[in-house]
Amino acid sequence: MKQIKYIIVAMFMATGLITEAQDKSKNPFGLVYGDAIKENVKGKVNIHPVSYKLNGIAIAANVYTPANYDPSKRYPAIIVAHPNGGVKEQTAGLYAQRLAEAGYITIAADAAYQGASGGEPRHTDKPQFRTEDIHGMADYIAGYAGVDPGRVGALGICGGGGYTLKAAQSDKRLKAVATLSMFNSGEVRRNGFQNSQQNTIEQRLKQASDARAQEAAGGEIKYSGVASITDEEIAKTPTDLYRQGFEYYYRTHAHPNSTFLYTTSSLMDLMTWDATDGIELIDQPLLMIAGSKADTKYMTDEAFSKAKNAKNKALFLLEGATHIETYWKKEYVTKAVNKLVEFYHQNLQ
Repeated sequence: MKQIKYIIVAMFMATGLITEAQDKSKNPFGLVYGDAIKENVKGKVNIHPVSYKLNGIAIAANVYTPANYDPSKRYPAIIVAHPNGGVKEQTAGLYAQRLAEAGYITIAADAAYQGASGGEPRHTDKPQFRTEDIHGMADYIAGYAGVDPGRVGALGICGGGGYTLKAAQSDKRLKAVATLSMFNSGEVRRNGFQNSQQNTIEQRLKQASDARAQEAAGGEIKYSGVASITDEEIAKTPTDLYRQGFEYYYRTHAHPNSTFLYTTSSLMDLMTWDATDGIELIDQPLLMIAGSKADTKYMTDEAFSKAKNAKNKALFLLEGATHIETYWKKEYVTKAVNKLVEFYHQNLQ
C-alpha cells in the first residue's frame, strides 16, 4: 500500500499537480504547508501525532508544543478546526504551528468520518459531528501535560469557523474564540454560494432524503461535491473561492486524505442548520478575520453583526486577501497570526 501511495505521489509530481515542497513522502508527518516541521528538535516547536476516542470513533490529531516545552509548566492552549474538505496537515496545521511558535500548545484534528479519523460512511459531513469534534478537542487538550484548562481558546478556519461559532455557544471552556475566513456551511448548502440556489432548496432536500433512504435500504452511498477536476475546469471556475480552492486542495497543497466530497444525505442536516442560530449565546471574547477581497466575506459580516453579546468583539480585515489566500500566502498568514496572538494574549490570561 505504501509503495502504491508513493507511485501516485510521483505521478502527481511528474504532471506538475504537486510540487516537491508539498510531496507528502518528503515530510514524515505528512504536512503539506510551507515551512512545516520535518523533525522534532529539542528546544524547538515539536509536533506530536496523537489519537483519542470521541463517541467511540478514533480521532487522529496533531499536537504542537512550543519551544523549550516543559510539561511541568502551565501553558495556554488553542484548538484549531480545519476547513470543509480539509485535513490537519494543511492550513489548520500551519496556523497550529505558527501559534505554537508564539508559545501556545495547539491541536489540529481531523473531523470524525474524515481524513485519518475513523467513522463510516466516509465523508459524512454533519454539523452536529463537526461541532462535537471541537468539544472533543477541548476534552483532549485540557488533559494534555502542561495545558492550563482555564486558558483554552479556539480558532476555526472556513467551515471550521462556522462550527467553532456553534461550539462556543455552549462550550464555555473556550475562553477566547476566533475565526478565519468563516464559512457558514448550512447557509451555503441551503441557499447556494452567495444565495445563488434559493429556488432549488426543496428539490435538493428531496435528493438528500432519497439518498438517505437508499443508504438505509443498504444501497450505494451517494456523494455530492467534486472528486477530481481538470486544469481547464479550474480555469473556467468563476468564483475566487472555488477556483483558488481547487488549486489549493488539488494542486499546490494536495493531501491524499483531503477531498471535496461529502455524503448527499448529509445535506438533510446541513441545509436545516445555520452557524448564526443562537450566536447571541457567545459571551466570550470574539475575533473574526477575513480577507477584504474574499467573496465569502459576507458570511463573516453577517455573523459578526449577530454576535451581540460577545465580549471585546473585533473584526480584522486582511487587506487585499481572498478567502483561500488566507490559508497559505505568507504576508496574510503573518498578519493573521500576529492579530491572533495579540487577541489570545489579551484574553487567555
